[in-house]
Amino acid sequence: MGYETLVVERAGAIATITFNRPEARNALDLTMRREMLGALDEVEADPTSRVVILTGAGGHFCSGGDVKTMKKPHTAAEGRGRVESLNRMVLRLVNFPLPTIAMVDGYAVGAGSNLALCCDLIVASDRAKFGELFCKIGLAVDGGGTWLLPRLVGLPRAKELVFTGEVIDAAEAARIGLVNRVVPAAALETTTRVLAERIAAGPPLALRLDKQMLNRAASTDLASALEVEAFSQGLAIASEDHKEGVGAFFDKRPPKFSGR
Repeated sequence: MGYETLVVERAGAIATITFNRPEARNALDLTMRREMLGALDEVEADPTSRVVILTGAGGHFCSGGDVKTMKKPHTAAEGRGRVESLNRMVLRLVNFPLPTIAMVDGYAVGAGSNLALCCDLIVASDRAKFGELFCKIGLAVDGGGTWLLPRLVGLPRAKELVFTGEVIDAAEAARIGLVNRVVPAAALETTTRVLAERIAAGPPLALRLDKQMLNRAASTDLASALEVEAFSQGLAIASEDHKEGVGAFFDKRPPKFSGR
């Protein structure tokens, strides 16, 4: 399937979706928002896919909304419509059944920063920069930032980042818990792919169940979480992957999980 603003590639069990508007630092236009939904559908429909890497072309992850399109005045209804198109992308990415990794180089700011936060893990280069820049152009936060950011860095720090529009470097992002790893730019792709391969070698069914449970954990109570754990373990313990995992343990060999 062809895309104007994205590149979708597969290497074994790993699918890579690349924002491909390098001339605009991969700013999110309406076409990219629409195409992301199609790309995620395409990857999910491929039974060989186990992990998704999201990244950007041209040395930057994503610079957020396309400011060039904001020169023209917009009504409140038009503004809401634009954000609702972004919301569909955010919900699809956060709830995507496969593990996702944001591979961030250069700028991940505004909605671009929040799209990185939509992924399960973030690996950043040492030249990556993050920022909630909305206040700089008189806008409120979108892209799920009001929900995602406080859960990672705490409410006071999230408010500071939002209220000031401060851009932070990768080291500071790691210090406050915004990213999982920071590596030299030259090692970014290799490090991310090694991590993706490690996750892809895991049991697909169990990891899907784990992702669902972890995503819901912040909005549920312990008793409800335990109930869902029991239900999920019931599915996992009856799977072929569990049998394979136990067999591999006793055979002292790496397991070969099938997702069944």
